[in-house]
Amino acid sequence: MHIALLCVQRNPEDRPSMSNVVLMLASEGALPKPKEPGFFTERNLFHEVETSSIDTITVNTSLTDGNYVVSSGGTFEMGFFSPDNSINRYIGIWYKQISVKTIVWVANRETPFNDTSGALKLTENGNLVLVNGTDGVVMWSSNSTGGTMSMSPVAQLLDSGNLVIRGSRDGNYTWQSFDHPTDTALPGLKMGKNLVTGVDRILYSRKSNNDPSRGDYMYLMDTHGYPQHMMMTGSTVRFRSGPWNGLAFSGSPGLKTNPIYTFQFVFNQEEVYYSFDLVNPHVYSRLVLDPDGVLRRFSWNNRTQVWTNLVSAPADNCDIYGQCNGYGKCTIGESPICSCLDKFKPKNPKDWLSAVWSDGCVRRTPLNCNSDGFVKYSRVKLPDTRKSWYNLSMSLKECRQMCKNNCSCMAYSNIDIRGKGSGCFLWFEDLMDIRYYDGNDGQDIYIRMASSELGSSGLRKKILRACLASLGAVLILCLILISFTWKKKRDREKQQQVQQQLTREGSIGSSSRQFYTAENDNGDLDLPLFDVTTILEATNYFSPGNKIGEGGFGPVYKGVLRKGKEIAVKRLSKYSIQGDDEFKNEVILIAKLQHRNLVNLIGCCIHEEEKILIYEFMPNNSLDTYIFDKDRGRLLDWEKRFQIINGIARGLLYLHQDSRLRIIHRDLKAGNILLDADMNPKISDFGMARSFGGNEIEANTRRVVGTYGYMSPEYVVDGHFSVKSDIFSFGVLILEIISGQKNRGFFHQDHHHNLLGHAWILHNEGRSLELIDSHLAQSCYLSEVLRSMHVALLCVQRNPEDRPNMSNVVLMLASAGALPKPKEPGFFTERNSFHGFETSSSKPTVSSANELSFTEMEGR
Repeated sequence: MHIALLCVQRNPEDRPSMSNVVLMLASEGALPKPKEPGFFTERNLFHEVETSSIDTITVNTSLTDGNYVVSSGGTFEMGFFSPDNSINRYIGIWYKQISVKTIVWVANRETPFNDTSGALKLTENGNLVLVNGTDGVVMWSSNSTGGTMSMSPVAQLLDSGNLVIRGSRDGNYTWQSFDHPTDTALPGLKMGKNLVTGVDRILYSRKSNNDPSRGDYMYLMDTHGYPQHMMMTGSTVRFRSGPWNGLAFSGSPGLKTNPIYTFQFVFNQEEVYYSFDLVNPHVYSRLVLDPDGVLRRFSWNNRTQVWTNLVSAPADNCDIYGQCNGYGKCTIGESPICSCLDKFKPKNPKDWLSAVWSDGCVRRTPLNCNSDGFVKYSRVKLPDTRKSWYNLSMSLKECRQMCKNNCSCMAYSNIDIRGKGSGCFLWFEDLMDIRYYDGNDGQDIYIRMASSELGSSGLRKKILRACLASLGAVLILCLILISFTWKKKRDREKQQQVQQQLTREGSIGSSSRQFYTAENDNGDLDLPLFDVTTILEATNYFSPGNKIGEGGFGPVYKGVLRKGKEIAVKRLSKYSIQGDDEFKNEVILIAKLQHRNLVNLIGCCIHEEEKILIYEFMPNNSLDTYIFDKDRGRLLDWEKRFQIINGIARGLLYLHQDSRLRIIHRDLKAGNILLDADMNPKISDFGMARSFGGNEIEANTRRVVGTYGYMSPEYVVDGHFSVKSDIFSFGVLILEIISGQKNRGFFHQDHHHNLLGHAWILHNEGRSLELIDSHLAQSCYLSEVLRSMHVALLCVQRNPEDRPNMSNVVLMLASAGALPKPKEPGFFTERNSFHGFETSSSKPTVSSANELSFTEMEGR
């Protein structure tokens, strides 16, 4: 029933996704509190009207000092308040469920009461008024009228924090506080302008933290030229966001895809605005223009009970508008921060020596119009677009030609940088407010330059380039004709040599071919059988240059099929510790599994003694090549790492619960997690996996397989494995992803515990943040990291019965509810200085520097 109420909540954003519904039905964890359902109205015999509730004000009611209006979901509250150290009374809206009273909107910010006699009323024509109860003087008015209404108007506080006035039947808003923000933008508020009605949603700062009246700064959408956000003080620009480039604002690199909120920019004939919405409705985030003229994004931290400042604008000195003036560029990290663009010089050199940049820069060589060309400048914040010309549909080539034909055009650029780019900007005056970014931020701009500045030659260079291109084409054609004949002969000879070599190496091919045929005849497999010649050609005859890795099975090669499809070729080595059983096991299991987080087996090849598996190619290799490498680890920010954690979890949930057979992987480790082009994780290497039918979830074995550091205690000691063995390995993986360190071989100067023991100690001492990889310091969302670490400790508990199942793990990672307290992890014993294995195990340690999977026989 509880889950059903979550599904029928009025607001679509509040309803859980189907994946979360399935997980909540399967788990026993805490569930979020449901909000009011849709169509929550009383019906009578003749018509339907909404009943009066605590979230509304009608013409027959009023809100007096000491009383409150609360939104239907209990998120926001409206009433009278006084700032700290003030006797003035204002009517405002604030978060109800947050311990720190946070005002997000104030009605009478310029006309406060000095007593408690105020009352907020709704007139019959749909106007909200704030009156003094002693003499009836109107202190504030919404200046709205509903016109002719079929029924009486209603003022309602929505769970978004928006105060609206509407007809109680039709639901159309005649006025809303989101059209008249104060200093705060909430999710769903359109920061911009309605080009039809003229409504302009501008943020105005407070005078001070204790005085909500209008301060010195405003943040608005400027629509002169191509739209961009401006922070102004009077008529002076303090900060400029830059134009929208399809992904973000050109001058706001901090605006990136993140797990807290989504954002959008809308620009059409009717309106232009920027807005954001929360990914998780139970997370609170807001934009605030503070009294000092800084726009800050805050997110509420439930653990510390404080608002965390995520990003700010202006963020540094280069964000201050026009810092280096015309054709100057600002670069943080350089001293001084201002310099002229390449091929420009200071207009007033003496002033520049004194760090006075107000005159800007000029070209070294004057323009000549007809012979001018363009120089490309990359990774810049595009100049001020208020006096630019733009066209949303032109190509960059068309844009260049238009600028070339107009001698007054100083520069051009794409508007939208997605894909191959689209749209056209043209600038006709000095380029103002340019800054340079390191990394991949910023975009390209093409600035008009005299022909002598284009390179060594200008026109001669173009002629020489054309001649060289023609000559090169002729030479290439000749080489193709010569090499085609030579290559055909060479490939024939090389293939014969390889076939002879393969014939000499072994004699188990016939049995392998019989295995495949038998399985196929039973209908258990529907897997293409590749010809060995195709594989040899694809891998350049197993060239060492094509080798991309090696595991317990044998070497792995990159290959390219004739149609251009990239593949990964896994070739069983005759020295491999895995054999026919593992090969057969992997083919049977993975051919039947289909999930976005499992590697896709394309086919296999069995030729004499050769046993080969063909997989989809993963261009980013395996997870361990990133998280355990100091340089490559920087490429995985927290967003990507959390995406990888969740992807592995969903893949394991499929194996344990949703696939046709229940699969226990038994060798889950960082080296067996492959990453595709978008860094999505895919579980691989099913040679050690075991399948179960019916309700089976565990078994015993005398053949312990896996990788030390990832195996659970009950599996290492007693050969007992179950779905909880994989969950233990997954917990180890989470801690390695967060810390960037291996569990096996971990060392700390204060103790001799492994990574699990170290994480357990930090958790109990409230120092969990010390485990986080230093690369994540700037990108991580602390509550998400700490929650992931907590889930990991639940997964690696010593007793299998204490570990959660995968459905609960996925739900715990996705939700914000309370988590159970973890118990002591497995292998929580001190290692001595002479041995690298846990003393609780009676097994000898097998050295494995590259962490290959192993097989160990033991008596029970």
